[in-house]
Amino acid sequence: MNLHEYQAKQLLAGHGVPVPKGVVVLAAADAEAAAAALDGPVWVVKAQIHAGGRGKAGGVKVVKSAADAVKAARDILGMTLVTPQTGPGGKEVHRVYIEQGVAIDRELYLSVLVDRASKRVNMMASTEGGMDIEEVAAKTPDKILRVVIDPAVGIMPFHARKLAFGLGLKGGQVRAGVKLMIAAYNAFIATDASLVEINPLVVSGDDVLAVDAKIVIDDNGLFRQQEIAALRDESEEDPSEILAQENSLNYIKLDGDIGCLVNGAGLAMATMDIIKFHGGDPANFLDVGGGAPKERVVEAFKIILRDPNVRGILVNIFAGINRCDVVAAGVVEAVKEVGITVPMVVRLEGTLVDEGRKILNDSGLAIIAATGLADAAEKIVAATREAA
Repeated sequence: MNLHEYQAKQLLAGHGVPVPKGVVVLAAADAEAAAAALDGPVWVVKAQIHAGGRGKAGGVKVVKSAADAVKAARDILGMTLVTPQTGPGGKEVHRVYIEQGVAIDRELYLSVLVDRASKRVNMMASTEGGMDIEEVAAKTPDKILRVVIDPAVGIMPFHARKLAFGLGLKGGQVRAGVKLMIAAYNAFIATDASLVEINPLVVSGDDVLAVDAKIVIDDNGLFRQQEIAALRDESEEDPSEILAQENSLNYIKLDGDIGCLVNGAGLAMATMDIIKFHGGDPANFLDVGGGAPKERVVEAFKIILRDPNVRGILVNIFAGINRCDVVAAGVVEAVKEVGITVPMVVRLEGTLVDEGRKILNDSGLAIIAATGLADAAEKIVAATREAA
């Protein structure tokens, strides 16, 4: 679950991370009061969307009067920002954050994240603040500092001091930096985050503070984070993905034209890979789960067909928890109910597979049966091309 910048800063501030004072604006009529609540001489007006690169797309304005801040807020609200992370369609701005400006001496980078390689929490820092950390890692990996933190022990002052000295902090900056890093780690743990990123982390005199922030919450921890779950902005999410969550489906929209309905995340990944291998493009990742009832299969088909780019569907089921005859009957009923008009290939394997295939063959529906995963991929790619 992604948070907006202002939400991330509120959470960080609650754990002791210094952040500039700011006010979120949801309607243009509120911009004047928000700007008046902040002291100058500089105001920063930022579009709030779940994507980076806002500044390059015109979504961040630095102004020197409250009146200009109000104008910038009104201009940005309703804009469609297109950044490398939004895709070509961009995202419409529904809220802006007006923030008090900061005198910047240096811009740094700091993040806390789960590192699967070390199976630990990593805190990363760099002197190259304000830049994409991926670009820094690719071009100047020596400028990335990192400490590995055992979650059973937690962050220790020496972890933070190592990074503070590596960033070139001096005097009071070291104390401020160490305090901020410990607070950022505590926020990471307390919120069940998978990422806390502060970029840039700004040095201003002896102060060190978070001028921009990103937090990603692990969905698996949201049952413990009801207050954070309430911050979810569904306008920033794909409607089909929201509908899938409501129906206990794991769905991610992709850019291809072959819809995938699979039981099991690993099998879904393999299915997408083999579609690509045979020259096709998957339109989605969709895992219906091991024992999906007919009702869930129906909703899965509906969600797949919400995508206008879908020109064919591959159903790939390995029946272990349930039986192929039960799955096949559910697929047949679902197809009749939904009224699927695009080509569909079904591959079944597992318990009572022969009975399942017979149900499909006797259904009278235009279902193309496949005997293996490669065969299924070849057939759906060919059928989709013919349909085009």
